[in-house]
Amino acid sequence: MKFSRSPQEEVTINLTPLIDIVFLLLIFFMVSTTFSKESQLRIRLPDASPDAEVEQRPSRLVVAITASGDYSIRGPNESTGHHLLSRERSVLAQAMAKAKAKVAQGTDDLVVVIRADRKTPHEAVVRAMDVARKLGLVRITFSTQNPRNAD
Repeated sequence: MKFSRSPQEEVTINLTPLIDIVFLLLIFFMVSTTFSKESQLRIRLPDASPDAEVEQRPSRLVVAITASGDYSIRGPNESTGHHLLSRERSVLAQAMAKAKAKVAQGTDDLVVVIRADRKTPHEAVVRAMDVARKLGLVRITFSTQNPRNAD
């Protein structure tokens, strides 16, 4: 008697769900990661005697403005900025007042540093300056970068 064998199917692993999960994880990590654009200079400081008077560096309130006009506030003694969900003047004023309140009574020393993208609308920069002035922060400076190919 001759028994016929049933044809065996080739066993394969479907990789499509695995690839989908890997892409979802990649997208999740890309969205949730924060990137810092801070740069540090490598310098050698001069020697000084221990009796030398130490110059106090003023506290800085950094207002970063994107090209689309979104704000991010980084107060003194903070390592990262807080992205504001709205571009409204009241939200910006509230965030700047909160950062100002964190500074111990020496608010006269607080310097507002505006880091605006070169394509930022003029209105967003003026709004940040106006809010700072209304909060009594009159020491305002702008952050720039050196051109790469200086002639």
